[in-house]
Amino acid sequence: MSDESIAAPEVLPPPEKHVGTGGAVTGAVPWIDKSGAIGGVFKGIRSLFSGMKVTVGYLMRPSTVITQQYPENRETLKLPDRFRAQLAFNHDDNGYHKCTMCRICEEACPNVSIIITGREKPAVSKKEIDSFVWRLDSCTFCNTCVIVCPFGVLRFDGTFESSVYDRRLLAYTLNDYAGPVASVLEKIEDPEARKAAMEKRDPYGAHTIIEALAERQRAKKAATHAAYAAAKAARIAKKEAAKAAAEAPAAEPAAEAKDVG
Repeated sequence: MSDESIAAPEVLPPPEKHVGTGGAVTGAVPWIDKSGAIGGVFKGIRSLFSGMKVTVGYLMRPSTVITQQYPENRETLKLPDRFRAQLAFNHDDNGYHKCTMCRICEEACPNVSIIITGREKPAVSKKEIDSFVWRLDSCTFCNTCVIVCPFGVLRFDGTFESSVYDRRLLAYTLNDYAGPVASVLEKIEDPEARKAAMEKRDPYGAHTIIEALAERQRAKKAATHAAYAAAKAARIAKKEAAKAAAEAPAAEPAAEAKDVG
């Protein structure tokens, strides 16, 4: 193969800037800067001084710092209406809610951040909510639960301060009370009977509910495993009994033939 058959690499010229309407540069071809290591060092120093200029400016003029008033301005702090911080229950002026325990939000949650449990012994109606647990530690704030709720029970509020020392406290009980919905409570004329149908719930006691459910699932799994093991042992015993019964008739004729001889 001759040297002429090998094509020399084409050296591209620097890109040309095409000035369009309004002086905008359009159609510029990307170009690799080959100014060398020294040029890179000078660019890094220039970038460092640009960043330090902003920092020194904040040190010289601390009044321009945006977050300087926090946390003293909690009462006057305004967040956007669509800001998603914590999931909350909508209670009316009497403290009642409209959750019917339909579980639509629980089924729609993509990562099981909502756990709803019902009262074992309802006071008035057939189905009454016992606890509505929301796990902040696994929530992605997708807002799906708020959208799918047919009764407008859920909302995201602006309570963004949720730092805790124990991760178990990141699970909240959103319903203030365990009991029937507002429409059922309003039909009860006796205030004492209405109060008796409601049971106060601790907003930070959700971790006990989660632990109880986990223990119940472990017990159910252990019972299922024990039942499976018992059924397997019964099948093995039945198979061995059938095998022994099949081998017994073959041994008897042999014994009879020996006696005749």
